[in-house]
Amino acid sequence: MSNTMNSPVFPSQDAIDQLEAFHESLPDYGAEALEIIKKLHRDGAPATVAQTGGRYFGFVNGGIVPAALATKWLTDTWDQNAAMYVMSPVASVLEEICEQWLVDLLGLPDNSAAGFVSGSSLATLCGLAAGRNTLLQRLNYDVASRGLFGAPEIRVVLSEQAHSTVFKALSLLGLGTERLIKVPADEEGRILIHSIPKLDERTLLILQAGNVSSGAFDDFTSICEMARKAGTWVHIDGAFGLWAAASEPLKHLTKGIELADSWSVDAHKTLNAPYDNGIVLCRHRKALGQALSMSASYLEYSQQRDGMKYTPDASQRARAVDLWATLKSLGKQGVSELVEDLHQKALYFSRSLEQNGFIINNKVCFNQVLVSMEDENLTKKTLELVQNSGECWCGGATWKGKSVIRISVSSYRTDYKDIDRSVAAFVQAKEVAVNTP
Repeated sequence: MSNTMNSPVFPSQDAIDQLEAFHESLPDYGAEALEIIKKLHRDGAPATVAQTGGRYFGFVNGGIVPAALATKWLTDTWDQNAAMYVMSPVASVLEEICEQWLVDLLGLPDNSAAGFVSGSSLATLCGLAAGRNTLLQRLNYDVASRGLFGAPEIRVVLSEQAHSTVFKALSLLGLGTERLIKVPADEEGRILIHSIPKLDERTLLILQAGNVSSGAFDDFTSICEMARKAGTWVHIDGAFGLWAAASEPLKHLTKGIELADSWSVDAHKTLNAPYDNGIVLCRHRKALGQALSMSASYLEYSQQRDGMKYTPDASQRARAVDLWATLKSLGKQGVSELVEDLHQKALYFSRSLEQNGFIINNKVCFNQVLVSMEDENLTKKTLELVQNSGECWCGGATWKGKSVIRISVSSYRTDYKDIDRSVAAFVQAKEVAVNTP
């Protein structure tokens, strides 16, 4: 992978063209293992993206802390199925420990359950499934046995700026996309409290800990207190932002999250655990288990933790081992320092760009920076030049109807020299864009 100081962050066109070497018919006879590895390294490695390096700022991709990287190699060698205790006692025990650590670290209610899934997309689906089923159960309707045909109507209320994976999860759960109640957001992307409709026991309310573009956090205390009085189920989408709860300087952003019913978060984002590390958390352990339960005569559930009770999967890799190693290597203080460090570097990045004539479109409250120029086409052209430069990589987005460049400072490997070098790439790209017809 291209992670050295002078290697391009995004692969060259020549490297991408070399991937043609993989296009072949399935051979009649298998190749030797060493031959396969050599081919992957020769033809595949040059086309990788340096997502774990210091100058990748796209899609809130974290790095991998050293202990977790080594642990990932070990767990891949173990190749454990973490579905049940009898399949992997070590995976079961470490899942239980991670659950306890996370509840403590994030300040969530005691005995909250955790399910370890591939990412926050699936974690969101799990939390919303538990919420949907619970609301219907309170209306004396068992959706697990009767399905949604003829079910009492429940409402879904969420911000107009909710993450796209939330809408995907709602669609998969049969709650649709057209009939949702979308609430306007303020200038920073926070849901407008006074625009939230009257809540009741038939309502599923979704809030954000970290707007996907601006990084802004909703007012959890005010909204959750209102929701609890009404009997509303609250899910908080905290893919990257929920980790602010573990940082002493930033935990004020997440004040009140403990009042919600379920939460989704990615360890492979802000926490810098390896990929394939999403987490659903739910204060109602029984509700999460019922929403995701399955039974068969051959299954051997135990008195110990059986991970498949809290995820949609039966077979599943022992991803909690990687998470355990990440948390163990950092400790509470290390997690707090990591989260705060990413925030400080985002602030530095935004100030440096602003000093060089770029427009910063959001109040940088966490690790997201929205950048633009005075002209829409100039913004798009500059982004394209930055992406093609190989110096750094970030993505684009639409903010308040205009194109912006979205910078996510998420890797512990990013240092101030990386940022300075990236700012220089922005400046050069802007100069070229301005002077190109």
